[in-house]
Parts: sequence; C-alpha cells; structure tokens
Amino acid sequence: MAVAWFFMKKNIKKILVTGGAGYIGSHTAKELSLAGYEPYVLDNFSTGHHWAVKWGEFIEADLLDKKGLIQFLEENKPEAIIHFAASSLVGESYKNPITYFNNNVIGTLNLLEAMQVAGIDNIVFSSSCAIYGIPNSSPIPDDHEANPISPYGESKHIIEKVLRWYSEIYNLKYIALRYFNAAGADPDNEIGEAHDPETHLIPLAVDVALGKKEYLDIYGVDYPTDDGTAVRDYVHVKDLAIAHVSAVSYLISGGESNNINLGSGIGYSVREIISEINKVSGNEITFYEKERRKGDPAILIADNNKAKTILNWEPKYSALNEIIKTAYNWHVSFDSLDK
Repeated sequence: MAVAWFFMKKNIKKILVTGGAGYIGSHTAKELSLAGYEPYVLDNFSTGHHWAVKWGEFIEADLLDKKGLIQFLEENKPEAIIHFAASSLVGESYKNPITYFNNNVIGTLNLLEAMQVAGIDNIVFSSSCAIYGIPNSSPIPDDHEANPISPYGESKHIIEKVLRWYSEIYNLKYIALRYFNAAGADPDNEIGEAHDPETHLIPLAVDVALGKKEYLDIYGVDYPTDDGTAVRDYVHVKDLAIAHVSAVSYLISGGESNNINLGSGIGYSVREIISEINKVSGNEITFYEKERRKGDPAILIADNNKAKTILNWEPKYSALNEIIKTAYNWHVSFDSLDK
C-alpha cells in the first residue's frame, strides 16, 4: 500500500501558484488540490496572508529575486505556473507607477526567464479587463482593442504582448485570463477577501452593514444606466479559481495559447449591490453620493463565450445572492479568525 501511495504521489502534477497567499490565488490553490494537482504557493506577503496558505507547500520568495526563482524552478520542475503575483490597485498605480511596472512587468519577466532556463513551458497569466480601458461595446468581446488608461492596466497589457512573443519565439504556451470584478468568498467559509486598504465595493459595503464602517461612498450617480450608478460584471472567486484550473489542464493537454475573458456576462449596478447586501444582512447601509472618479466606465460586462467554448467553463456561483451571501458570511467570521 505504501509503495502504491508513493507511486501516486510521484505522478501528481505540481503547479506553482505565484501570489498564492492572496485573494484569488488562495482560492485557486484550493481548487487545484480538489482537482488532484499538487499546488506550490509562492508569495512575499506584501499583500497576501499567512492564514490563506492552506493547500500545498509554501515558498516565501519575491519575483524580483531572479536567481532564487531559477533555483526553485530547476529543483522542483512544476508542470505549469499560475501567475497572480502583482500589484493590483488601479488608483494606487497612478500615484506610484514605478512600483507597478517593477512588480508587474520586471517581476513577470524574471519569472518568464526562470521558466525558460528551467524548461517549463506552460503559464496561466492573471490579466484584467483593465486592459480594455473605456470600451466601445458591451458586452466586451475578447478581441476588443486594448487601450488601458491606468499604469496597472498598461502593465497587464505589456505582459500579454510579451507572452505572445515568447509563444512565437520560444514555444511558450500561455492563457491570459482577463477577469472582471472578482467577488464573494469560499462557500465553505475557509478563506475570503481581506485587503488593506480595501477598495472593492462589496467588502466595503458589507463592513458598513456589519457596523465596522459608518458609511459607504458611491462614486457617480449620473451614469447612462438604469439607476445612474456604474454597472459591473461580478464573477465569484470560486468560479475564477475553477477557470484557472481548467486553463492549466487545457495547457497541459496540449492546448494553444489564447487571451480569454472571465466574467459572469451579467452586470449589476452599485445600487443593486447595496440592495442585495441590505437583504442578506437585514440592515440598511448608509451611503453618500459622490462625483464620478476619473476613468471609470459606465458599464463593464464580459462576453464570456470563449471561456465557455475553450475551457468548458460555466460560472456556477456568480448569481448575485450567492456572491453577497458568501462575502457576508466570510466577513462575519473574519474578525474571529486566528490570524
């Protein structure tokens, strides 16, 4: 029996998850483990959390340490890499673009060079709908022109272009997943969203419902939408994690490189989000109406047909009630978490 177990263990495919102590990365590590892969979590804890590392071996490292990356990849030889590690706040990227280009571009270039040295050919890249900038159609198709309007979006677009050239010249296989608004928490309530500072609408609104904050600011009530507030495509973090696992399996089985939107295909306004949080929590959120923020589009909704076709992916957890319910349950329990 021990010999059989050892044989099975040797044949489990290792997947490196950079930024695996973060929000989406930790959920993906869990899904990899559930799918029979062996996740290796790499993080420098600049924004990730020790408590989120529950599945797979952990390596504390930084992508700016190229020599360390090469050594790790040569010694462990993961079958593929899922690359989340990045700075990811749009507003902050305007204030500190140097950090964003260092972390998101230089760090990724180091990773790609280390992959080349170690002979690893498969990568799933965490991209973003921020590469589209202000879209001229909705839902946004995967072949929509990229026109980022922030250093963050530009950093993701740069790497997508680099990946295309690496694919053509070095035969690297990649999937760039351009996701929209990640939301919700693990339905088992084991992990969830916790950013510092928090900038995302749903956790901010939940904190108001729980009495952790006094009020919520709504930025823009004069958009050309049904209720005047911005509309966004919210996709459950578990659906995102499942899509990353599907992308890894697709590449390992010989799939071709591609850029793919990940979204629910449905848009909800800020007021609709608040209304649902009021229902789930049983409380009324206090909010104040503010002017629009620079560069915020009125509507961002994904055309997700390519994800459905290529990755055989269907968002199963992204109904608004499921997103709000799991987010609310997580934030209720988060204060008692042994951090």
